[in-house]
Amino acid sequence: MRFCDECGSMMHTEGDTWVCRSCENEEPRNSRAEAAMTTQDGQRDDGAPDVADATRDSTETMQEPCPAEDCDSDRASYEMLPKPGGSYGVRLFTCIECGHKWRES
Repeated sequence: MRFCDECGSMMHTEGDTWVCRSCENEEPRNSRAEAAMTTQDGQRDDGAPDVADATRDSTETMQEPCPAEDCDSDRASYEMLPKPGGSYGVRLFTCIECGHKWRES
């Protein structure tokens, strides 16, 4: 499995090329590097990953309309999460009124 250096999405193989279906970035395949990739058989299962709670220890709020159908709130707390490359790119929102959670990349 390979992740796109441009947007962090999972890439797919097409012949001798890795292709990102999100941003259309293409990279040549390297059979030596692919042979060194860990297969699922070689990995251990540590259970489900922790889910970030945007309301925990968060005092940052902003004007952001809640997408929940039955909520008219326009305030949400948020937390920034890093992309696989280390840059911040995912913002997790939690509605102040109803607690609905959503994300923005």
